[in-house]
Parts: sequence; C-alpha cells; structure tokens
Amino acid sequence: MIGLAPFMFDKLQYLLGHQLTFDATFLTQPDTALSRLSEMVAAGLVGCAIFGMITMAIAMLSAVATGGWVMSMKPITPDFSRVNPLSGFGRMFTKDKLTEVAKMTFIAATIIALATVYLNSGLQSLAALVLQPSNSAIAFLTDWLTAGLGLLLLVILIVAVIDVPLQGFLHKSKMKMSHQEVKQEHKESDGNPQMKGKMRQRQRDIAQGNSIGAVPKADFILMNPTHFAVAIKYDEKTMRAPQVISKGADLLAFKIRDIAKKNAIPVLQSPMLARALYANAEIDQDIPTSLYTAVAQVLAYVYRLRAAMRGDGPMPGDPPVPFVPPELDPLSKVVATVTGTAS
Repeated sequence: MIGLAPFMFDKLQYLLGHQLTFDATFLTQPDTALSRLSEMVAAGLVGCAIFGMITMAIAMLSAVATGGWVMSMKPITPDFSRVNPLSGFGRMFTKDKLTEVAKMTFIAATIIALATVYLNSGLQSLAALVLQPSNSAIAFLTDWLTAGLGLLLLVILIVAVIDVPLQGFLHKSKMKMSHQEVKQEHKESDGNPQMKGKMRQRQRDIAQGNSIGAVPKADFILMNPTHFAVAIKYDEKTMRAPQVISKGADLLAFKIRDIAKKNAIPVLQSPMLARALYANAEIDQDIPTSLYTAVAQVLAYVYRLRAAMRGDGPMPGDPPVPFVPPELDPLSKVVATVTGTAS
C-alpha cells in the first residue's frame, strides 16, 4: 500500500489540477465539466477498489498469522441467539470483551492524539495554500496527505507488531489446562484410581466366589483359623509349583472349610501361611517362590497323613509350623507399623 501511495497521489494531483483548470474551451463546451466529473469518479472508484483489496489481503494475512488458515462457514452462519439483547448485554462485559475494548480505546486515543498534533503542525501551511498557485497548492497538499497517511500506517504497523504476538500468547495461555483440569483428564482417560481399585476388588471377590467349585479338587486347606481359607493343589505332572485354586475371607472362608470337610480334604491351621497366601497368591496361579519351602512342608505332612489313613505308615505328629517371611504376612506389617508409630 505504501508503494502504491506515490502513484495514487500523483494521479490525484493530476486530476485535481485538471478539474481546477478553467479555460475558454471549458466555458464554451458545457459537457467538459461532466466529462471531468466522470473521470474523477472513475479514478475514485478504482482507488477505493484497490484500497479495499489491499485491506482485505492484509486482514487475511493477519488472520493466518495469528491463528492459521481455517475454512469454516460458521462465522457467516445465521445465529439468532446473538440478537438476543439479554445474552448480548452479558457478552459485552466478559473479560475478553473488556480487554478488546481497552485495546481499541488505546489505539484510537493514540491515533487521535497523533492526528491532532500533525494537523496543528500543518494548520498554518494549509491556511496559506489559498495564496499559492493551484499546482503548488495541490502538490503541497498531496505531500502533506502522503506524510500523514504514512504516519498513520506506521502507527498501525507498530500496533500490529505488538498485538499479533500478544494475541498468540493470550490464546495459548487460554488454551492451557490448569492442574485440576490435567488431573481430571487423566482420570477420564486412565480411569479414576479409586474406582479402578474398587473394580479390581470386585473382580477378585467374584473370582473367589466362582472358585468355590474348585475346592473338592484341593489337596488341603489352610486356615487362619476363622478369617482366611486357602485351598492348595499340586500335581507334579501338570504343575510347576503348587497353586491356589480357591481362597476366601470370613463367610467365604467358612464355606470353603465346610466343602472341604464334606469331601474329606484335610483342613490345617497355619495362620501366618494362610494370611501370606491369601494376600500374595492369585487364584489358578503358582504360589510365590518365597513360600515354596513353607508350602512344601505342609504338603509333605498331608502326604504322610494320607498314607497313614490308607494304612501305609504311622500317623504323623502335629502339623508343621513353617517359616513365613514377615514381609509377606499382612498382620506382621500392621504390627510393625503400629509399633513404629507408638515408639
């Protein structure tokens, strides 16, 4: 636009000079005034069209620079809710609107202040134009308007250089999520940890309830003696290690014990081992390696007991009390925590 300004003002200077030339031909041919007026109007329309296209191009480039190119019909789609005076009045006092009004007020005040200073500085020269020849007056007026327009465009350019990065920064800040929003998004995408814990516990409860049917297949039952019950099975041909095929707490533990008695399955009292297996072993999975020795001792006792019942050997003595690592016993952890708190 600045590059086209000299050409446009030279054309304007020529047309004004031509319009203000009155000779004998102008006086004898009335159609000359109409022809000159047509030329002036045509030049004005062409200038307005060029100015409009340049302004539109600048607006499109600024929009692309601030937010990228987005093809959407939404901005021109009729929205009758926007003509509602109540909702429109409420939108006038939002934070974004007030910030935009303050920015535009500052820009307008700056332009008005500069325009006032510029007009006052050239007021005497403009008043003296009536004493100068037409060509000189038009040339001075053209230069004065060009300088004023250049100053106006310079102000707009400075505002754009400041406003475009500022708008980008404000947009990014607005799009940032707060700490609470990040936590909420993680909950929605990964699931609420508390709900997931409850679901897993519910799944374990269902699995334990469904595992009751496997109790008759167990080699022996370990109890605590009333709170926990764990059914153990070992088949050296198909299993790498003993497995927990059923377990339960409280009422479910009593049910496992009753089923075991109906099926003549040995029920042994080993509180620490029963608690450790209940807490650390999963149904239909191998027992933890750290409990191999303890379970092997109990399993050997059960084999001797079955042999004695068949008449193949003497009755074994009291059931063994196998060693259980304290870190695998939930009760040991609770006692250690309480003791540490008390001390």
